[in-house]
Formats: sequence, structure tokens, C-alpha cells
Amino acid sequence: MKKYIPSQIESKWQKEWRENQLYLSDLSDDKLKYYVLVELPYTSGDLHMGHWFTFTMGDVLARFKRGQGFNVLFPNGFDAFGLPAENAAIKRGIHPRDWTYKNMERMKDQFDTMGTAIDWTKTMMACDPKYYKWNQWIFLKMLEKGLAYRGKLLSNWCPKDQTVLANENVEDGKCWRCGAKVVQKEIDQWLFKIIDYADQLIWQEPPQAAWPKPLRVGQNDWIGRSEGLILDFDGIKVFTTKPETTDGATFLVLAPEHPLVGKLTANKQKDDVESYISRIKSKSELERKENKEKTGVFTGSNVLNPVSGKKIPVWVADYVLMGYGTGAIMAVPYADERDRQFAKEFKLPIIKTSFKARPAGQKQTQYHLHDWSISRQRYWGTPIPIIYCDNCGTVPVPEEDLPVELPYKVDYAPQGKAPLATAEDWVNTQCPKCKGKAKREVETMDTFVDSAWYFFRYLDPENDKEIFDKKVVDAWMPLEIYIGGPEHTLGHALYSRFFTKFFKQLGLIDFDEYAQKRIHHGTILGPDGARMSKSRGNVVNPDDQVKKYGADSIRLYLMFLGPFDIVTPWSPEGINGIYRFLQRIWNLPEKLTINDERLTMNDLQIMHKTIKKVTEDLDSVKFNTAIAGLMEWLNYLSKKEKISEEEYKTFLLLLSPFAPHITEELWQLINGKWKMENGKWKDKKFSIHKHSWPQFDNKFLEEEEVFIAVQVNGKVRDSLLIQKDIVSNKETVEKIALESPKVQKFIEGKSVKKTVYVQGRIISFVI
Repeated sequence: MKKYIPSQIESKWQKEWRENQLYLSDLSDDKLKYYVLVELPYTSGDLHMGHWFTFTMGDVLARFKRGQGFNVLFPNGFDAFGLPAENAAIKRGIHPRDWTYKNMERMKDQFDTMGTAIDWTKTMMACDPKYYKWNQWIFLKMLEKGLAYRGKLLSNWCPKDQTVLANENVEDGKCWRCGAKVVQKEIDQWLFKIIDYADQLIWQEPPQAAWPKPLRVGQNDWIGRSEGLILDFDGIKVFTTKPETTDGATFLVLAPEHPLVGKLTANKQKDDVESYISRIKSKSELERKENKEKTGVFTGSNVLNPVSGKKIPVWVADYVLMGYGTGAIMAVPYADERDRQFAKEFKLPIIKTSFKARPAGQKQTQYHLHDWSISRQRYWGTPIPIIYCDNCGTVPVPEEDLPVELPYKVDYAPQGKAPLATAEDWVNTQCPKCKGKAKREVETMDTFVDSAWYFFRYLDPENDKEIFDKKVVDAWMPLEIYIGGPEHTLGHALYSRFFTKFFKQLGLIDFDEYAQKRIHHGTILGPDGARMSKSRGNVVNPDDQVKKYGADSIRLYLMFLGPFDIVTPWSPEGINGIYRFLQRIWNLPEKLTINDERLTMNDLQIMHKTIKKVTEDLDSVKFNTAIAGLMEWLNYLSKKEKISEEEYKTFLLLLSPFAPHITEELWQLINGKWKMENGKWKDKKFSIHKHSWPQFDNKFLEEEEVFIAVQVNGKVRDSLLIQKDIVSNKETVEKIALESPKVQKFIEGKSVKKTVYVQGRIISFVI
């Protein structure tokens, strides 16, 4: 065999697979379907190891299920809108659209370099008008149902980028892209009433779908449904789920944003309160919720506890959120740990509560979840389809006029106004109602809107008449497995469930959850054990590794690291070991016999055990143990003088989802040349990736021999390996046991008074 040089075979097969459209999915095929998906990637322009890790997982499952005879859909697209494109435009002097499309082309080429089985005919780009047209259609449907509205909301505000940020886009109190310190600011904006779906979004037990427990718990906590009473403390409305503890309330706490803070603040406390509130503005709601350090300031006012009749102080503290309840709580440090910590910090009273107090109050159900702000004061996003007319007011764009396309010529970084406001020819328009002069909405939609429903569009990407074909979607969804990150628990993973339930309300679908199973992938760290970062200098570039080791080595290495949710550093020694493993496989044909060598029972047992293990491990998403099983079998095959064609083919087939290139190349050595005609395969079965998955036979999984323990007077003196076909014969087993030298040593010169035999397990002699 010539030397294994990945670069000489991988690009060749990628070209063949692409030109012969090996991985196209026929959605009309009536075979059992399997829809596997990895979360939509952002158009960063370069695939990093995180992409390789997650998309290899999806690719392995897609190839495996195709082999099992499923009609597999494994699509991909691009999360192509967002603030990073604008930042790049400002920094590089290139238009966001040009930057984004250039990056998408590069990333598609890189996905090919991975050897993925992605069907690129089923795709979407969030920045394509034929896709975001339907974002706008969804907005209009939300508006029609009373679920989209204009209102004020305290939001994360980036003063540099002049835009609202989602909680997920705030890191350590700073904008995730530009690094500016984020402040809390009340902004007039467009919102979706996700709160109306709060009860539907709560996960029940047992869960409606196999999604990770931490995600389900996290979403339920974030929704925060609770039932209680509204109590009155001298005009301050307080929501409590434990009214029976009211007599133990020793102080009240208001959120910094509470409208009564100014009224209740005494003159001598004014400077302290204002200073405190100013500091809190830089904290996101999520940071305040998770912060363990208790901070606060006394307003200088006291109110009457309606049960105890005592005057209690009113404080302001950031651990109380305006978005939950009334923005005011009664603090009962005796019964609540959070209140107790605050009381200890500021030396406030802690008194025992009777748990019998029953104050009068109004019953109410509250949620921590608040409505979803979709307004963004930036350019590169879906235009909100609203027109403002002096005569008619706020007017939705008629459906027949969709899409409202994004103008090309804008100022990406204007001072004090949204970028779209600079495109005057676009902004100035005609009112659809009165035909008079009007102006377009200059805000764009949150990019979480783009990713909240894209998996539906993959099934009908070219449809210009409707958002998707209901028959096709009902046939293919819910999708079988969705691979994503745990960081999206309160963002994408929640919003996408909201959209799914809204689509069901519209009659577009007949199911409640869009994915039967979701798994959270792990993280590949730098060789130093820290997150890969250019500033740290610990980034492992996939392109460099491909040149050195080949795509198959990277794929195998990443899948062999451990469980799919592992967090582990990249290891140069580990990738070297995998490369050597593939070299051993490359040399296997040297042992291949041209004759039909008869397989021994041991050969058959090991082969079928490996088939069973790899099959079951892949079904359970245990990639690392499946590869370990293949390594064990390779060690066995390597010790043999000759290996049969059946063993060789089976091994390649089991390895093919992990290492598609080397297995395709070696497959041809045994199947001859490709049968081509005018550049096309006559029969695609000649590709290993069109071949059926191996089946294991249970008759080869049973052990031929069993261990039987031999006892003498209750103590084990030997363990015998007995042929399975004779274990039912007590006399034969007894004879073999008595002939054992280890047993004879204990019964020599003595008589056996009694023999007890438990078939196939133990034989006991009493002497």
C-alpha cells in the first residue's frame, strides 16, 4: 500500500459526492424519515472547532441513519443577520451584505472540507428577502392576534451601538460585541406577548419531549409561575406567595425602577438612593437575579405591616425585579433565605412568624417571564413591516406588499438615530390606507426571530405563496434530534418553542414541540484548558489541522474525546493517536485474502458483537464508546494473518459515519472502479455511503462457554470454563469438576457426602 496521505483522497471524494449529489433528500419518499439538525451557525466567516464538534455529531447520525434505510434530512443554513456584520462593516469599510455573503460562501466550502453529508438544496439565509418576508408575515399575524404591540420596557441598552440587547448578548455587564458598558434604560419598542403562552411553555412531568432536564428546569424557573395574594402596605402593593408569613415581615424592598421610589425617598436619603440606582443601571436583569451579593439602600420611609401593626422600613435593592409581581416584596427573613441574607447584611430585625396570619388580599397569578422585546435600533436585520401615517396612525404593511426589503445605502453608525432612518428614499413612503405621505418603521427585528422557526422553512425553502406546506411539515416534524448549546436555554430554545405553539394556534401544524429530542453539546477548549480566544493565543485552527492530519482524523478525534456534552481541552497527543489509528486501517488491505476465508466462531462472535455495540452506541449518541469498540476489533484483526472480505467490508461500513473519506477510498479497493457514465454514477450503491448498515445476528452473540464456580464445603476452590452444550448434564460437569487439580487437593482421601448443582452457575461439594 502507498502511504496514507489524507490530502490526496479527501478533496477528491468531496468533489465526487458534491457533483453526483450523493446526499440529496427526497421529501416525498415514503421511507421512514429521520430529520437531524444542528443549531443554525452565524456567518462569522470561519469555522472553528465548535462547528467541527457539533456538525460532526449531526453528520455521524445522518450517515448512520441513511445506512439503516431511513430517508434522512440533514440541512444547514446561516444565521446571517445581526450586529456583528455592522461592526465589521464599520471596522473594515465593507457593506454588511457583501461581508455576510462572502462569509457564507467561505463557510460552505469549509463545511465541504469537513466531509459533511449536508443537503444544501434545503437551506435558508436569514438575510435573504425570500426568507425574512416570512418573518414579517409572522409579525403581522402576531399583530392581528394582539400578540405584537408597541410599549415601554426596561431593557439592556448599549450606548455605543445604540441598540437594545437580549440578556444573552450581555457578558459581564458589557455588550457582547463592542465591549461597551451596558445600562438599563426604559425604551419604547415593539414586543411579542410571549407571556400569553407562559402556561403552555411550562414543562410538565413527564416532559412532552426528550429535552435536557437542566433546560426544562431553567425555562420553568425563568417563566416563574406562582400563585399568591396582592397585599397593601400603606399604598404599596406587594405580591406574595406566602401570605401566612406576613406577621414576620420586618421590612419592604422595592425594585430600583419602582415608580414609588422617588416619592418614598426622604430628602436626607436622596443622594444615597440616586447614587445606588445609577450604579444598578449597568446590571442586566439576569445578573441581578443570579447575584449572591446583597446590596441596597434605605429610602428613609416606613410603612405599616397590616398584620403585626408595626412600622417597618422601606428599602431599595437590586435583587427585586420590576418585571416580577409588583416590583415590591415584603421581606420575611425568618422564612426566606434571600431576605435573611439581606437582613443580616444590613442588621435588620429577624422575628419568628406564626405561619397563621391570613391578611385580606386579591388572588393573583404572577410570572417572572416578561414580554419579548424584538426591536433593534440597527441596520442589518429584518425591517419591521409598519408604516406611520399622520392621518391613519400606525398601519401594518399589507401582506401582498411583503417583503419590505432592506435598503442597501444607509449610514451604519449614525449618531442619535437608527441606521435605517438615514435611508430617506426608503423611509418616505405612501400610506396603504389613505395613500397619503407616510414613513416606514426604522427599527429591525431581534435576530432570535430569524432562528425561532428556520427548521420549518428547510422543508419548503422556495415556497413564495405560503410560509411552508403543512402536509410536508406534518410528515417530517417533529424532527428526531436537535443538537445545540446550553447557553441558548433562555433565548433561542424558549423563543422557538413559543413560535411553534403560535403556529399550532394558527393551524399551520398539529404538534406541540418541534423536536422529539434535544441534546446539549460540550465545548472544546484550547490546549491550555481555557476557552479558545485569539487574545489568549490558544485557538486551534481547523484548516491547519486538516492540512496536517486530514478531516477524518479531526472528526474521529472529536467524537472519541468523551460523552457528547464533554468540556475538554484540545490535545495534540490525542489527534496524533487518532492519525496513527487511521494509518493502521489504511494498511489493513495487506491482510485481505482474495479467497473466501472461513471465519471461525470467535471471528464471527467478535464481528457481530462489534456491529451490535456500534449500532446501539450510535442510537444512544455514545460516539466515543462506539469508536472504542472499533479500536478493540482492529486490535483483534491486526493480530490475524489474514482477514476476510466480510470482516473488511463490515469494519469499513461501521467506521464510515466517523471517517467518510478513508472508508470511501478503501471501499473502492474491494469493489473495483466507480461505474461512471458521462460523469455520473450508474449505480450509487457503489459508494460506501449508499450501502446498507451491517446487521448483527443474535446467534453469534451467545457465549460458547460459561464459567462455573466449584465450591468445597462452601468455599470457592476453582472456576471452570465449560462448553455451553454440556452444562445441562450434571454428571459430566461433576466429573470435570472432580478432576480439577485445585479441587482434588481439598477432597483427596475424603468422600463426597452431597453434591448441589445450580445449572450453568455453580457446583458445590460437601465432604
